[in-house]
Amino acid sequence: MSIPRGRPKKRELLVSPEQKITLRQLQQPRNSRSLAFRARIVLECASGESNDAVAAKLRTTGFTVGMWRNRFITEGIAGLGDEMRPGAPRQISDDRVERAVRLTLEETPKGATHWSSRALAARTGLSQSTVSRIWRTFGLRPHRSETFQLSNDPLLVDKVRDIVGLYLNPPHHALVLCVDEKSQIQALSRSQPILPMLPGKLGAAPTTTNARAPAACSLPWTSPRER
Repeated sequence: MSIPRGRPKKRELLVSPEQKITLRQLQQPRNSRSLAFRARIVLECASGESNDAVAAKLRTTGFTVGMWRNRFITEGIAGLGDEMRPGAPRQISDDRVERAVRLTLEETPKGATHWSSRALAARTGLSQSTVSRIWRTFGLRPHRSETFQLSNDPLLVDKVRDIVGLYLNPPHHALVLCVDEKSQIQALSRSQPILPMLPGKLGAAPTTTNARAPAACSLPWTSPRER
């Protein structure tokens, strides 16, 4: 049996009319530039030109043209996509990630109001950078919180309308004043609920429990000439 010598014979590239339509669609601007370039290589090769001629026309190498020609012959249009790239195996299990998330959401460190990345790393045995990546992945920000104010006044809506009306359409010759009766002292015991932190949502705590809504009043005002 004779052993063939020299380069192996180039396999024939056959492109069906349906595949040509798909390849032209892949060259549209909405697709990636790399995928459009590979589709153009296949279309140029389908016209009967050699790899070197196509490489010179598209300003690339003959190796690149031959690689995508063979990929298309073997796998079709699906072969023009990127292959899965193997990476390093994971060193952190899902259980350790879940434990870090649960501690962030359900517990607080002793003597502190929230977890820091260093404190949680020391508690879980993870690195500080790993804790930061877990927080970014789940949208957790323990160092930030929102505040809210609730009112159980049944006439709150009517009062707000009256106050806003004074600003928008004050009476004739009237001076509108606003007095804020909110105390700057934080109450120790809260009568309003504290909303917990959730993935992608900040924790929310009420402001002071003895705060009142701003009160506005209108006083008659006269100009110096009328006095």
